[in-house]
Amino acid sequence: MNGNGFVKFLLTVLILAVVYFGWVLTGALDRVRESNLRVLERLEQLQHTLAAPTPLADRAPLPASAAPTGDNIANRQFFDPAAVPGGRLIQATSADTPNLNPLINNEATASEFHGLCVSSLAEPNYADPTEYQPLLAESWEISPDHKTYRIKLRRGVFWDPFTDPETGVKHGPKEVTAADFKFFVDVVKNPDVNCEAIRSYYQDLESVEIVNDFEFVVRWKVEYYGSRASTLGMSPLPRHFYHFYDGPFDGKRFNNDHRRNRMLIGCGPYRFVRWEKDRRVIFRRNPAYFGNALGAGPSLDYLVYEIIKHPNTRFQALLAGSLDQLGLTPDQWIQRTGGKEFTSGELKKYRYLLPQYTYIGYNLTRPFFQDKRVRQALTMLIDREKILRDIYFNLAKITTGPFFPDGPYAAPSIQPWPYDPEQAKRQLAEAGWRDTDGDGILEKDGVKFVFTMLQIATSPIQQKMMPLIKESLAGAGIDMKIENVEWSVYLQRLNQRRFDASCLGWASPFDPDMYQIWHSSQCDKPESSNYIGFRNAEADKLIEEMRRTFDRERRIAIAHAFARLIHEEQPYTFLFVPYSLVAQSGRYRNVRVFPVGMPVMPCWVPKQEQRAVPGL
Repeated sequence: MNGNGFVKFLLTVLILAVVYFGWVLTGALDRVRESNLRVLERLEQLQHTLAAPTPLADRAPLPASAAPTGDNIANRQFFDPAAVPGGRLIQATSADTPNLNPLINNEATASEFHGLCVSSLAEPNYADPTEYQPLLAESWEISPDHKTYRIKLRRGVFWDPFTDPETGVKHGPKEVTAADFKFFVDVVKNPDVNCEAIRSYYQDLESVEIVNDFEFVVRWKVEYYGSRASTLGMSPLPRHFYHFYDGPFDGKRFNNDHRRNRMLIGCGPYRFVRWEKDRRVIFRRNPAYFGNALGAGPSLDYLVYEIIKHPNTRFQALLAGSLDQLGLTPDQWIQRTGGKEFTSGELKKYRYLLPQYTYIGYNLTRPFFQDKRVRQALTMLIDREKILRDIYFNLAKITTGPFFPDGPYAAPSIQPWPYDPEQAKRQLAEAGWRDTDGDGILEKDGVKFVFTMLQIATSPIQQKMMPLIKESLAGAGIDMKIENVEWSVYLQRLNQRRFDASCLGWASPFDPDMYQIWHSSQCDKPESSNYIGFRNAEADKLIEEMRRTFDRERRIAIAHAFARLIHEEQPYTFLFVPYSLVAQSGRYRNVRVFPVGMPVMPCWVPKQEQRAVPGL
């Protein structure tokens, strides 16, 4: 889930003051710090070389035995040959994450962190996300029925060295092999591992057969359109890190290994440095990354995610130079980017529409939400045009369903439910909800129409939007209470189904699979994405047919039928596809916007403009 679909927060104005003055005081030391960073990197490379036959030091020739056997690598054409190494990118996230294990943590942040550290077999092309290009895979062969994939791995790719957090044993670099991919699949398919969201994509995977250390075959039970993305998007899992004990793998131990789940052991472009709880997460460029020698390695030394709760504090940190990149709220974009920092080019603005959407999800086990006429009425009571105008400043699009409105899978014939309070009241009455005792609240079978909307505690959009919705519903006899909830508690409430309604967002993949969020089989599974409990036999049939269909036009036709069904059922009130609004320092070169967003990997900073990370 994608990413950009969830909001995050933390920090205070007092801490901002400390960060700001710290930045001022350390500014004079930047060149000294940068010199130290160069020395540290050289020492790390030397230590790495002495520890094991590692594949590379940055831009150094590779030993023949460790050289990658293929020179084709994803998205190399978008990297700048003139880029110089060094510098940093500090951005903000608004809430800490529960853990760093992407299998048991379904947050977009955990997936983003994992993607920095662990490469996949292949990666979508930045400009055409439907095209996969090699990363850990040197090559692959796909059977005509898309049920069999033969993967040939790139050699000379190594896991990061690490010290085991429990045993204290030091592990040197270890080559990534086919066994690490089989271990990933075995863990995902283990019923004791809390990874229902990911497991749904691999439920029809029959086997992973190891041919040798660098070749394996993936077999699927059925013809599944998503098998290509699920196979080529597969990442290895370091067995020597997670299964460090004798005996069979223990899925419950995997879930609850808090020390290991606060770490990331990777084989990708960045290395995990440390996680300072409720403060920041730090990553450092991996000098042993195989892509460095192939012209597709990152240039920036450090990526840092500062945890700053309040949006105004984040914005002030951006102006002060403590942050290098920030996603802006619509009001910040419109009202607060006219200062000299923006007009001078010190800060630059980027706006683009990403395939994601926001929604209000209703717990369909609650008596208020079990009739689709009621759900339709709730949508018609929400003035989305007013919210779009007054809160989003028209920096979003009203959406009608789960498909990206600018993509082919969205049905153009579907129009948004109108804002129509009178029709909504008629439908509520038809569904049996009436104010029989004259207290102003609708009731049915002795149940008052009173429910609670979860609100992410410091979301500026929700803080402004929810009172408007509450007022509109009250006019129809519905009492919507608002409960501010911290993000970690919010997730618990969803996973435990202890909520009435929630307001969140999902990504809309370019080649979508509706199974994870909408199929009935996912309703009762713990930590499932179908947490609202949507069950519909016709929807299940369309989802399953879409999964089996490889003809693009036929898939689109099925998607349109599914979109019409979801529009009629209204299990969500679909709200908006928001623009991604990004402010970034003007120091960065080779900044480009693609359908996948603004990838950081190709960015670089001229030597004279590079800055160090405070505190390192």
